[in-house]
Amino acid sequence: MRGLLVASLLCASLAHAKLPKLVLSGPYAAVSYPLIHMVESGALKDVAEVVEFRPWKDPDQLRVLALNEKSNVDFVAMPTNVAANLYNRGVKLQLVNVSTWGVLWMVSRENNLKTLADFKGKEILMPFRADMPDIVFQALAEKQGLNVKRDFKLRYVASPLDAMQLLITRRADHALLAEPAVSVALRKTKSFPVSIIAPELFRSVDLQQEWGRVLQREARIPQAGMVAMGRALANPALIEKFQKAYAASLAWCEKDPDECGKLVAKRVDMLTPEGVADSVRVDNTVFVTARDAKPELEYFFGLLHAKQPALIGGKLPDAGFYGPAPGKGTGAAKQ
Repeated sequence: MRGLLVASLLCASLAHAKLPKLVLSGPYAAVSYPLIHMVESGALKDVAEVVEFRPWKDPDQLRVLALNEKSNVDFVAMPTNVAANLYNRGVKLQLVNVSTWGVLWMVSRENNLKTLADFKGKEILMPFRADMPDIVFQALAEKQGLNVKRDFKLRYVASPLDAMQLLITRRADHALLAEPAVSVALRKTKSFPVSIIAPELFRSVDLQQEWGRVLQREARIPQAGMVAMGRALANPALIEKFQKAYAASLAWCEKDPDECGKLVAKRVDMLTPEGVADSVRVDNTVFVTARDAKPELEYFFGLLHAKQPALIGGKLPDAGFYGPAPGKGTGAAKQ
């Protein structure tokens, strides 16, 4: 009995011990804005001596980060399908929340393109081959009877920011972009919010609305969220503190887009404060724990599995994928 008591006290002590360093990682996209705010505001200063934000630039870099145990990351923002894929391949992680519910838009130099079918025969810049933007585009096109290989000329590029640059420099006319690249491109070409002269670019098809219309569901896609990895998995108290801090920082970003824009743009030259602020005003972000998001995630994963099972690692992830059990680290409620 005494031994059990000592062990229990030791575990409690370790759970509340301040870590020397906590590493948060993500792309320069909406899912990471709260992470940047958490670092800048000292939201987790009672958890770790140093809290670091480590960016990843593309899905390949993300996978290397997740597969390398020496990377020592604790929480990583990633597309939900990538999280499922890694989990099913044996990577030790848990999805703890979903906050990005669709930030994908078609952007065009033509203002009369209202549906994906209107882009037939046109070259479209597509970031991240076989990853989230490409996956959603192809799924929605096929549900409408379109043949992706025959009806479109897809030109794959490394990232939404690369596609944005090609649009701005007039080396392309149409692209599928994710926020904040959409808003930054519109700002840099003086196409948003109001232009005295004719805009160079137009915000065209809203893929979230297409998702709702075509699939007869709510117009939102469980696109990206946060996963816990490494030592965080063994520390429910840490996950709970992270969840609460993330939800609070997300609320701050949504409440004050201008300050959020300034905060984020300081970290990457290709973004502007105004563009990031615009993206916050139109994004579809809401904090939902992974367990609460499970029904929508399983629907999404089911679509991907039917199209190409390898996209999610060959099967739907089991219950262990969806964050800690209630009362064990799920402290932040749905906002």
